[in-house]
Amino acid sequence: MGRLIHFEIHVDDMERAKKFYGEVFGWSFQDWSEYAGMPYFGAMTGADNEPGINGALMQRQNAPSETSQRLNAFACTMGVEDYDVTEAKIIENGGKVAMPKYALPKMAWQGYYLDTEGNLFGIHQPDENAK
Repeated sequence: MGRLIHFEIHVDDMERAKKFYGEVFGWSFQDWSEYAGMPYFGAMTGADNEPGINGALMQRQNAPSETSQRLNAFACTMGVEDYDVTEAKIIENGGKVAMPKYALPKMAWQGYYLDTEGNLFGIHQPDENAK
């Protein structure tokens, strides 16, 4: 089987990260800290009848990766309806461009960003006219 069913984003500042993901992607959060034994908030990323998975924000346990270091982990990519609007929200809420918008020809627009905690993530807007 092996289907991805959950993700965890490691964060330094839980409130800052909740604000970022809530403002940019509309996620809501549930406090699961009692079960995890540390600051741990379930991330509800969308309706259960839509494609996708839910995950969590958890307190970072180690130092974050260096800014110039190559990715050495999973990178989550969020599907978006309007790439440019989402990018503006990312920047307005403290995120930074890691790899600017580029076309996946005849399929989509893609790009990568750093959240307020230094984590890399992608955004993806389907568009068969992308070139």
